[in-house]
Amino acid sequence: MTPHPRTPRAKPPPRRQTSRPEATPTSAVTRRRALGPAVLRGVVRSASGKAYTGPTHPSAKEQDVIEGVKHIVAVASGKGGVGKSTVTVNLALAMAAEGYRVGVLDADIHGPSQAQMLGVGEGVRPEAAGENRMRPLEAHGIQAMSMAFMVDIREPMVWRGPMVAGAFQQLLTQTVWDDLDYLFIDMPPGTGDIQLTLAQKVPVDGAVIVTTPQDIALLDARKGIEMFRKVNVPVLGVVENMSLHVCSACGHAEPIFGEGGGERIAAEYETRVLGRLPLALAIREQVDGGRPTVVAEPAGEVTATFRAMARQVAEQVQQQEHDGPSISFSKE
Repeated sequence: MTPHPRTPRAKPPPRRQTSRPEATPTSAVTRRRALGPAVLRGVVRSASGKAYTGPTHPSAKEQDVIEGVKHIVAVASGKGGVGKSTVTVNLALAMAAEGYRVGVLDADIHGPSQAQMLGVGEGVRPEAAGENRMRPLEAHGIQAMSMAFMVDIREPMVWRGPMVAGAFQQLLTQTVWDDLDYLFIDMPPGTGDIQLTLAQKVPVDGAVIVTTPQDIALLDARKGIEMFRKVNVPVLGVVENMSLHVCSACGHAEPIFGEGGGERIAAEYETRVLGRLPLALAIREQVDGGRPTVVAEPAGEVTATFRAMARQVAEQVQQQEHDGPSISFSKE
């Protein structure tokens, strides 16, 4: 049989050309570079296949010197809800009561709270101090800067990480701090963009970790300590907040969140417990009303605890300044 000849297929019509933006083959690399090598160290591997252990603390030459500030102390926690902002504002006020010039920077861009805690009225804005510079507000004898001073308190900051980190850096570096001995930075919860920006861009003298005695809070507090250790920021100590619940009616004290958590984590990381604070109704009412405990009850027991913590922080920072930097060697 003679095979039937195949009918040739019709050529498909030419594809219609549409205008599209040209693809950039290096766009992914560009995006990674925009994040900076410090971020990449935690997620990539070197050519030898060895994983990086995380970002490192840069030298002082690579960091921004904050004009008008002698010492910077970060107050941090691994999670929210442990009273970190309350501790920050009272610790700053206690340091001022010890005779130092003190400021507070509210680094929680998404949920700033220092404005209300310091009693700064809604709508009060910082004064301009030249091009792209601003003066901090003053409240209860300390200087303060917060995103709450820039926007309506009801407006959410729906920003991604790089924008949040950039806003934090602007608040820190574009504020004209007036001859501060100590700047306390109220860090947001977690170990994310702002924490990394602070560690990489600013010479931080030390960190104070706030936790409750509860095991769940201690899990996250460990992460906070580990983060500061990775970037070579000294942990000055642990504040155990809500150690005891004090009944406002009868004065009975009960450790409803457990006992000894602060001591255990301090011993684990070879640091100290700076102090223990009660879970008391008055402390909450005072910060909500814009008059923190150190201002509202200057002769009270809780104020005495905060002032003792402030003296320990100052002692450690000054000791580090006297001893100078340490040099460590690696076998690699």
